[in-house]
Amino acid sequence: MATLEKVLYTAHAHTTGGRDGASRTNDGRLDVQLSSPGTSGQGTNPEQLFAAGYSACFIGAMKAVAGKQKLALPDGLSIDAEVDLGPVPNAYGIAARLTVNLPGMDKAVAEKLVHDADLVCPYSNATRGNIDKTLTVVV
Repeated sequence: MATLEKVLYTAHAHTTGGRDGASRTNDGRLDVQLSSPGTSGQGTNPEQLFAAGYSACFIGAMKAVAGKQKLALPDGLSIDAEVDLGPVPNAYGIAARLTVNLPGMDKAVAEKLVHDADLVCPYSNATRGNIDKTLTVVV
């Protein structure tokens, strides 16, 4: 396990009711109703929040890596994230798929960028070896 050398930021959220409740950050920037996946509930679910967080963080990691490698990222950069929820022996688990869209970029350069970003992204590091994860590069 890697220990943080320095805390750069701490997120605070207060959640009630679990999957059918609500969650709010201490600064009020996020205030969401929650509902279980696949139900007709009015809120989002933790897997959707994880998909949004992972994809946003991964783009940040790509920007950091691209800056160090002096690479220009395309204007149409985007990630389509999918997070699956399902049973594992004696519990539940998730799997993630990120489709990284880098339109117009050289395929080999794009694949190296995504590989390198995967090594520095906090979400990738937190889940490495713990979940099935697929990264697909589309140019």
